Amino acid sequence: MALSNVLDWLQALPGPGLLAGTGLLLMGEGIVGFVIPGNAALLIAAAAIGSVTDFLVLWTVAVTCSVAGNVVGFVIGRRVGPALRDTRLIRRHGTERWDRATGLLRNHGSGALFVGRVIPFVRDVVPAVAGAAGVPYQMFLVAVSAGAAVATALPILFVVAVARGMRGTGGVAGATVGGILVVLVVALKWRKRRGRARAQTPPDNPGADPELEPAD
Repeated sequence: MALSNVLDWLQALPGPGLLAGTGLLLMGEGIVGFVIPGNAALLIAAAAIGSVTDFLVLWTVAVTCSVAGNVVGFVIGRRVGPALRDTRLIRRHGTERWDRATGLLRNHGSGALFVGRVIPFVRDVVPAVAGAAGVPYQMFLVAVSAGAAVATALPILFVVAVARGMRGTGGVAGATVGGILVVLVVALKWRKRRGRARAQTPPDNPGADPELEPAD
């Protein structure tokens, strides 16, 4: 079934079915984001939001299912290891994504899990890269949960803001989007400044990154 057909099928579902279908697609995208239109499904579901309760329900489902998929991707990366980079799936959709996520994780440690989970075209492979790199599970879960919360809230709020014409609830949604974007910019600048400070202070053991050491 073509991806466009999947989205057409999803759009035709009643409310509960639309919510469940969106959750399943987001979970699949969390594992193999290259071929699953989870984010597109989220936009379709967001267009059906009619109240704050609808928003909270969709957001909860989106975060929960996204994190569940990310955990599966993490486990796959942990079990297969760095060799996952050379598999057919990764090579077909571009090893540069894998390399970009690896570089982000190497240079910025645990903060890269949050930032990488939000950035499009990188977040697809962040869980598997983290697993292959031996990132401790608890560190991974906290960071990707926060990243998933932001990454799913932004498109939902954007659709709500556009649908409401930036009036009433739409204005609140637009202000919330702006606030989240400001937080992201501040976080990115903080991580960049921290990275520069770390680069200027040579570690005692240049070959090890304490934030990426596997848990005992």
